[in-house]
Parts: sequence; structure tokens; C-alpha cells
Amino acid sequence: MTTPSHAINDQRWLAVLARDKASDGEFVYAVRSTGIYCRPSCPSRRALRENVELYDTTHAAKAAGYRACMRCKPDQMPLALQHNDLVVAACRALEASPGGLTLDQLADQAQMNPQHFQRLFKRITGITPKGYFKAVRARRLQLSLPNSASASVTNAVVEAGYSAASRLYETDAAQLGMSPRTFRDGAPNLTIRLACKPSDLGLILVAATEQGICAIEFGDSENELQLRLQARFPKARFVESDAVFQGWVGQVLAHVQRPSGVLELPLDVQGTVFQRQVWAALRDIPAGQTQTYSEVAERIGKPDSVRAVATACASNTLAVAIPCHRVVRKDGNLAGYRWGLERKAELLRREGSI
Repeated sequence: MTTPSHAINDQRWLAVLARDKASDGEFVYAVRSTGIYCRPSCPSRRALRENVELYDTTHAAKAAGYRACMRCKPDQMPLALQHNDLVVAACRALEASPGGLTLDQLADQAQMNPQHFQRLFKRITGITPKGYFKAVRARRLQLSLPNSASASVTNAVVEAGYSAASRLYETDAAQLGMSPRTFRDGAPNLTIRLACKPSDLGLILVAATEQGICAIEFGDSENELQLRLQARFPKARFVESDAVFQGWVGQVLAHVQRPSGVLELPLDVQGTVFQRQVWAALRDIPAGQTQTYSEVAERIGKPDSVRAVATACASNTLAVAIPCHRVVRKDGNLAGYRWGLERKAELLRREGSI
């Protein structure tokens, strides 16, 4: 019987054969014939298994008398982590900037070519630096408008980072889904139909605007679910469900009980372009199957945006209609469901994937 240490070494050797970048930082391998230790992803010619030793850390490899590979530089931070740190620093700089930063300024901070940095930023976050700042600016406005007096709407717009109020209407009004004054006033002209119904997975709140269903959320308290929705639109008019909406609610409940296929209902989906790409990909995952965050990132053409994909899944407010419960970790374990892992596991069990 193979011992656990042998099993781990076998897995690590497979990672070396695959030049798996995801394993960089977890261990290093050393080659007796050359006296060099490398990252698992090192592109150098593969050594024979009998000439290879595996070490948990670079320190252990050095202590055994090996020196670092000059090609993959295993004694330095993995390049992917270096890139992530550069992008995180750029995001923080944009968040702290009153009016945004130019691409040249961000590239200088990262000590990179502007075009290269732009590609790197988009590959990791899913959007450009300009798009990221637009989202930051819209978020500032969302936070400031509810507390603004009627006469200070223009001031709030400018303080959020817009050069003038007209720029908001020209470029970013879709970020709010309505005019700044309407958002600030709590959406007094918006009519929302809602219903809370019991299920064996807890209470389910279903809400819809004129465009379609805007929320499907699980919870344990009707009051909590309604307050969560009302906090977004404190002056919206909440009405009783009509016959059409009641039929939608029935379809949602039936889908939760016996999930299959896609929940075919009109949806009022509010999100960024990247979020919409992710959510559309989730609706393409067949019932009874799962995909990893990495696989979803590959499907939308942004393989290095795994973290951004996970964030988009966590931002979903349309449970089961946008089936984020069908996304799992690389190792197959469940993670990251805003309505609780027990509900995620049960939905997958009902779909037959567990």
C-alpha cells in the first residue's frame, strides 16, 4: 500500500510533468545530475524521475546542497503573484485617486510598458483600468447620493470623480440603473412586486420589476429578506403579486424542489459587463454538472480572471435562475455560496451532481 508521503510525491511529480503553474510555491523539485532546484512550472528539459528529489521549501533544497535555477528563479516570488500584487496596487491607487490616473501613470508605478500593463490588468480583473475607475466612481456616487440634500446632487457627482454632472449621464448612468436624483431619492417611482414563500430550503423571496425578476434569495426570516431588498430602494413602491407574478413564483418554487435545465423566466439582471459575461456562462452549465471557477474563466475568454469570476458568482442575487451553485473549487470542494453551503450542497444533490 502506498504511504501518504509517497502519494503526495506522486501528485507532485505529475504537477512537474504538467508544468503546473498552480503548484508554484507549494514545493520545488531538485535534479541530482545538475545540482539545481526548480519550480514545478519550470520550462527546462524534464529530468528522469530517478534523478529528482522533491522538497517542501526552497530552504530545504538549499540545505541539501542544491542551487536555484537561473531560468525559473524558484527563490523569487512566482511571476503570477508578482503580477497580482502589481494589479492590486493599481486598484488601490485608482480607489484613492479623486479623478483617476492615466494608463501611463499606472504603468510607471508598475514599472511596465503601458500596453503590456493594460493587457495584464484586464487579464487579471476582467476589465481595463479605465473601466475599473468607472466602477469605483459609480460606487462613490451610490454611497454619497442617499445622504445628499437636493441642492447638492451636482456636488456629489463632482466629488465622486466626474468632471461634470453631464459626464455621468453620458457615460455611467447604467451603473446606477436610474438617474442620480432618482437613486438618491430611494427610487420613488419604481414598483416592485415581491413574495416570500416557504420551501424545504428555507424561505424564498422573489421580487420583480417591470422588466422581470430582480431577486431570488434564500433566508430564514421574512423580515430580514424584505429589509435587505428595501434597503436598496427605500422609497420604491412594493405591491402585492398579480397573477402573472404569482405564476413566476410558482415556477421558482418548483425549480428549487426539482431543479432541471434552465429557469426560463424574464430576468432584470443588473451588473457590469464582466458580471453579465460570468452569469451568462453559469446559465450554460447543465443541471447535474459542475464547473470550476477556472473553467468558467476559460469559457468567457479570460483564463486569468479566476478571482474576478468568484467575486461575480458571490455578487449574484438571482439564486437558481443564475445557478452559481454549480461552480466549485478546483479540488471539487464546495465554497462561496451567499446563501450557505448546506443549501448549495442540497441543490447539487437534487440535480444529481453529488
